[in-house]
Amino acid sequence: MDLQLSGKRAVITGGSRGIGLAVARALAAEGVRVALVARDGDALARAVTEVGAGAIAAVCDTGEDAAVSAMATSVTAALGGVDILVNCAAQANQGPMGDELFDAQINVKVKGALRCARAFAPQMAERGWGRIVTISGLAARSTGSVVGSVRNVALVAMTKNLADEYGPAGINVTVVHPGMTVTERFPDTVAKMAAAAGLDAVGMEARLAAATSVGRVIDASEVADVVVFLASPRSVAISGDVIAAGGGARGVIHY
Repeated sequence: MDLQLSGKRAVITGGSRGIGLAVARALAAEGVRVALVARDGDALARAVTEVGAGAIAAVCDTGEDAAVSAMATSVTAALGGVDILVNCAAQANQGPMGDELFDAQINVKVKGALRCARAFAPQMAERGWGRIVTISGLAARSTGSVVGSVRNVALVAMTKNLADEYGPAGINVTVVHPGMTVTERFPDTVAKMAAAAGLDAVGMEARLAAATSVGRVIDASEVADVVVFLASPRSVAISGDVIAAGGGARGVIHY
């Protein structure tokens, strides 16, 4: 299937690693010119070199209004316009979950996604076409992390509101819920979970795999495949909705 993406221009926040970097690679492979956005300039430089194909870097903290505005201006000038926004930026979940960290999580992941959507949607609307895809997470559908659930549910609500607002202008807005995903941080994450559960890494990975319908943990590149479709003209039938990309949660029915 031709996804009709060649020649499009995309911005990926949180693009220096993990799912964001996987999305950048996948979009570039479809002929999309990509701008990778993140706070770490060194990591961005490495990511841009890896993606190649005309990728550019923009250092930006999506938790700051002025930074997002400046990034949108510079990236739009460099690419000649932006057709696709993929929101992947998130605050690392480190330390006790006090008010300060909770606020940082909401500011970067939720308000940051909204800042970026507001920054790029007007030009998409002027051209009559655009795609906004936000990476949320399956914590929206389970307990265990207050901030994880709150921020991810908030992103779903934001997505539906933006879809209704921008849909008449030709912009589709969707959200993707990954579950546990294999990225460069996966081994450390498994090690910490294993220690807490009294298992070794192999046993922990087996437990994680058994919790999915497909019987294994999904790779970042496989989440990226879903995002690339949603970013394409072929996805016009999907807007304001959630696509789960975690390999299926066993024993749970969502309808």
